[in-house]
Amino acid sequence: MFDEKKLWKERFNQRIKELSRYLRYIFNGHIMIVMVFLLGTAAFYYQQWLTTVSEQFPAAIIMAIALAFILTYTPNYTFLMEADRIFLLPLENRLQSFFKRSLAVSFLLHAYLLIMGLAVFMPMYARVNNGDFQPFLLFLLALLVVKGINLLIRWKAQYYVEKSVHLIDTFIRYAVNVVFLFFLFSNEGLLFLLPEVVLLLLLYVYYSKNTKEKGLKWESLIEQEERRMTSFYRLANLFTDVPHLRDRVKRRSWLDWLFNRLAFAQKNTFSHLFIRTFLRAGDYFGLFVRLTIIGAAGIYFISFGYGQILLVLLFMYLTGFQLLPLWNHHQNKLWVNLYPLDERLKEQSFKSLLSRILYLQALLLSLAVLVKGEGIIALLSLIAGIGFTYLFTQFYIKKKLNF
Repeated sequence: MFDEKKLWKERFNQRIKELSRYLRYIFNGHIMIVMVFLLGTAAFYYQQWLTTVSEQFPAAIIMAIALAFILTYTPNYTFLMEADRIFLLPLENRLQSFFKRSLAVSFLLHAYLLIMGLAVFMPMYARVNNGDFQPFLLFLLALLVVKGINLLIRWKAQYYVEKSVHLIDTFIRYAVNVVFLFFLFSNEGLLFLLPEVVLLLLLYVYYSKNTKEKGLKWESLIEQEERRMTSFYRLANLFTDVPHLRDRVKRRSWLDWLFNRLAFAQKNTFSHLFIRTFLRAGDYFGLFVRLTIIGAAGIYFISFGYGQILLVLLFMYLTGFQLLPLWNHHQNKLWVNLYPLDERLKEQSFKSLLSRILYLQALLLSLAVLVKGEGIIALLSLIAGIGFTYLFTQFYIKKKLNF
């Protein structure tokens, strides 16, 4: 006897157990201390910046544009698995309660993001509105109502397989959300807010009417669920080994010139392996690019004096620490163990690649300091970065990776 309530409860408890298992490692990691430091620094400069904001500052439009992204971003967490496309497909008509519960959980998760986003922008709103924080609860209620409608619209839109429909739906909802939020934060009356709500409701009615004869797109829903879990597993893999992580390889032919510079010799076997893995597999290369850009932007826009040297080292540590899983990327592949090579070559190749990556990042971050016109600090940052790279690759990773 099929019991959809029991199935949903089992899936939900299984997902909570899985997330809790890895979150324990994440929140106990050194990187959390670094993140707290970064958030504290950002909050300090945000508060300092607010003192310079005038009452004519366009807070309403900035808040509308930013928070509209959170309103429009509405993934539905369905807790589906690969085998469901075979075993649950015949029971689709009996899963209404299952998906309603999933939508409720999705709404609660999105509500948390809305609370955090609104809390970040409320000091700016209060600054241009005579320090008034009283509308916070009213704003939050309005955002939750519109978020719920967006979530329902997105659920109906996923019945379409055409990507163009999804893109148009996202664009329309974002535009309507921006207008709604602008009038909301501009303290306009209910008369200005109702038209946007009505438009969203009409969009929901339109999708509902046109998808009555359509079935769930199981492949798409399962793929989305797996993609979200893969992103989480990739994050958790920075702190502990995750056997569930699936690798995704990208060709990136425009980087082939880097491979051609490395001699084709037996001693470079692991160098070829690690370089190709860094550039093509997982998200190692993307992580390096993102952290370098974020670090350079933070260093350029934050006036921190000699503290900028600390920021350079901080982002280098974040990069180096999150690239350590590259060492174990192929640990479950038996053919790598068949190489007739000394294990020390693998260690040397990994250290060499990691050193070059960190040296390059030290140079790029130091250039960000130099662009500000602070030549002495830029030079000291580069020297500190070189010293940090040597200590990190020669001593720190030995303890971390048990060389």
